[in-house]
Amino acid sequence: MSDPVLTRVVIAGGGTAGWIAACGLARQLGRLVEVTLIESDAIPTIGVGEATIPTARSFHEYLRIDERAFMAATGATFKLGIRFDDWGALGDSYLHSFGKFEMRNWVAEFQHFWLEGREQGIDAPIGSYCLEHEAALAGKFTTAGNPSPSYAYHLDAGRYAAFLRAIAERDGARRVEGRIAEVEQDQETGDITSLLLEDGQRIEGDLFIDCTGFRALLIGQTLGVGYDDWSEWLPTDGAWAVQTENTGEPAPYTVAAAHDAGWRWRIPLQHRTGNGLVFASDYLEADAARERLLENVTGELVTEPRLIRFTTGRRQTMWAKNCLALGLSSGFVEPLESTSIHLIMIGVTRLIQLFPFGGMTPALRDRWNDLADRELEHVRDFIILHYHLTQRTDSAFWRERAAMGIPDSLKARIENFAEHAQAWQESLDLFRTESWLYVMLGQGLMPRAWHKLANLMDSERLALTLQQQREAVAAQVARMPDHGAFVASYAGDRTN
Repeated sequence: MSDPVLTRVVIAGGGTAGWIAACGLARQLGRLVEVTLIESDAIPTIGVGEATIPTARSFHEYLRIDERAFMAATGATFKLGIRFDDWGALGDSYLHSFGKFEMRNWVAEFQHFWLEGREQGIDAPIGSYCLEHEAALAGKFTTAGNPSPSYAYHLDAGRYAAFLRAIAERDGARRVEGRIAEVEQDQETGDITSLLLEDGQRIEGDLFIDCTGFRALLIGQTLGVGYDDWSEWLPTDGAWAVQTENTGEPAPYTVAAAHDAGWRWRIPLQHRTGNGLVFASDYLEADAARERLLENVTGELVTEPRLIRFTTGRRQTMWAKNCLALGLSSGFVEPLESTSIHLIMIGVTRLIQLFPFGGMTPALRDRWNDLADRELEHVRDFIILHYHLTQRTDSAFWRERAAMGIPDSLKARIENFAEHAQAWQESLDLFRTESWLYVMLGQGLMPRAWHKLANLMDSERLALTLQQQREAVAAQVARMPDHGAFVASYAGDRTN
């Protein structure tokens, strides 16, 4: 049997997106591909997508990445969810955790039993039935237990790219230093044939991956693929980011605190804290947003604040001709639910599954694009939910978010929950039923009715079952070590 012809994959741009792609392709496809990544040390990366969701663990397992080594190299901490402050109303706070509710039935999921119990006077909050929720609020964490917690990571994006680069290069990926001066195309097909660098190098390829960030040098500037603007629903268009020294033990959750024209983030790492403020420039000027961020951070500044401008939306086609866009070149949905790194990882995973060994065919491209579009629209709807489902009236920004029209797909979800407590996760949905529950309940949407299967349970049995669930969660949390202590013993930052 003859060896297969190598498919030459050229990745334009490094950073998180580029090195996730290089690492995934080189590690999984091995000698079937020749991976070349072009990046310039003179071009800075955005590098603020520093929180993940639990799918990152699956991707790391897929690539056989050692968790302790990863955490030590990137200064990572564990993440059990996101705490949302002042989103439903000023003074409100809720946690969107990553866990499942153990009590469920194929007919009716947990919220129906919880609502029935609430009707009968059992007023325990829904989060008290979830291990990850209670552990996060208590500042506890462990990877052990039965069940073991569902978790993600906070990480240093710059260190993460370097960590993945080392793996990718060991697996055969080649890095070329340089700036792209020209993108060369086939005159008949329009396919990209090579990238000409400023120093005269010409890098030829069969498949090109655009990881050039907001510039979208290949997919946008060269191939002319348009951009769908989602600002009508998500009008934030700027963010300030700054890093500060740690001032206490790291919490096992991200903080997303709303302000009158957007929201602020706080991401605790082993060696520093990442901070940022997202804002809509129609409601808050950039200079005022910068001052607001600095007024709300704690700890000495490690870096100077950096302004990032963006337009929420997506490329009309993320894979066009022989060019596939990943990361910021493919589109942008603000990092409110930490989806940026996931979207890169799932894009690479699907590319590996649908790799064009037989050549670029419309059917294969259409399949990849369809999956990517549907998942991104689901993420978009979930982010819009946070803005639309608010009772805040203290600023024009929030009044207009509550009153705005929303996609029909999101409207159906809200109405089903409000009227019947129905929530669901479809096959391509990223966020589980529990995620929708946390946000809708956390922002004040209480269902008017629910499935009456729960009413068939004897009231004493229902009360006892719910009590046992709460007690089991509380007992397991009590046995967990503090998050900071566990991180230090498990994979402390050895690079400081």
